[in-house]
Amino acid sequence: MNANARMLERSLRAVWHPCTQMKHHEKLPLVPISRAEGVWLYDFEGRRILDAISSWWVNLLGHGNARINAALMEQLASLEHVMLAGFTHAPAVELSERLSKLAPGGLGHCFFASDGASAVEIALKMSYHYWRNTGRSAKSGFATLSNSYHGETLGALSVTDIPLYRDTYAPLLRASAQVPSPDWRLAEPGETPQEYAQRCAKSLEEHFERHASETAALIVEPLVQCAGGMAMYGPEYLHRAKELCDRFDVHLIADEIAVGFGRTGTLFACEQAGIAPDFLCLSKGLTGGYLPLSVVMATDRVYQAFYDDRLERGFLHSHSYSGNPLACRAALTVLDILEEEDVLERNRRTAATLNLRARSLRSHPRVAHFRNTGMIWAFDVRDAQPGFGQDFHRRALEAGVLLRPLGSTVYWMPPYVIGEPEIDFLLNTVAKLLDAGSKS
Repeated sequence: MNANARMLERSLRAVWHPCTQMKHHEKLPLVPISRAEGVWLYDFEGRRILDAISSWWVNLLGHGNARINAALMEQLASLEHVMLAGFTHAPAVELSERLSKLAPGGLGHCFFASDGASAVEIALKMSYHYWRNTGRSAKSGFATLSNSYHGETLGALSVTDIPLYRDTYAPLLRASAQVPSPDWRLAEPGETPQEYAQRCAKSLEEHFERHASETAALIVEPLVQCAGGMAMYGPEYLHRAKELCDRFDVHLIADEIAVGFGRTGTLFACEQAGIAPDFLCLSKGLTGGYLPLSVVMATDRVYQAFYDDRLERGFLHSHSYSGNPLACRAALTVLDILEEEDVLERNRRTAATLNLRARSLRSHPRVAHFRNTGMIWAFDVRDAQPGFGQDFHRRALEAGVLLRPLGSTVYWMPPYVIGEPEIDFLLNTVAKLLDAGSKS
């Protein structure tokens, strides 16, 4: 038995893997990874796989980044962790200060947690608690875009609209309202994406006219609804949604967990709409894929509503590893690299190169709705049959590329360090898989 097989056997005996029907691994083996470098993952036998989805969208700057490695070693030598309740430390303070300078205007104090779903839970609770503290506790409901995804803890799942994740737990969830998604694929024939976005904004306005008095917040994934099939829309909808939230006195929660830190082309997706939300949720790429960390940024108006002598008016939410110094130091180093190495400008060149080389793929007979926002690409497969996603994933792995289609949607969002040879390998592999599928 080789090293890969031994690791597979041990993992199946001991680990319950996330987002997985474990029985499927009887036919689709786990992929054992020994090490990683740049855009490549290596198994225990030395075979390499192109990490075309940034290991679930977290790895921005490549595996084994030397600067992040060094920063973590330096931090480890002084402070690995201390509780953030009643204590503080330099990495958490520095990261909060840095994010406050970088984020859209008006966002200040940072509340730390460990993952994206936790950040969404915090933002939902903060929004409701704000209205309670200001004497408007009837504002306890939430609105979200249709086909949205915000996480799988119970609060986050309550504002998620993907049946695969939600339906089983429906009896445990609080109801939320769904408003039309501005996903431009849903436009009527002859209707432009902008016209469709305006129609969706009108639906949002009508919803607020009826329900604003009982609505605490609208939560959106700015520009790209990722787990909902990489649904993309323009910034004009975000701008209009913010105007409506302000007019009807409803909070706007921007879930930038997957789309922040340059993934959509700007440091924060909200920048493209020229708006500042009431709450900004950040995670995933925040630490460059190194350590779990999430942040909720809130306006000073929200913060002041909790600032009181009475304990029960405070935000009594906690996580044991909130503001972990190692994770904060990794995040600070990511921000240093993004700024000092002009990563976002380099990303624009990378995206232009990939789009140029993907012209033939765009016109492939099986490809529909080829789309791109920043460093995210996706297309829908016209003739996808049940089981398409799992089969495409398996065949891509055999060819040396990590891809995990969302239903009939194939997408990639690689680490920002991907180079031209890797781009060609990725595109050629995808084209060959589509060609092979059309012949079967």
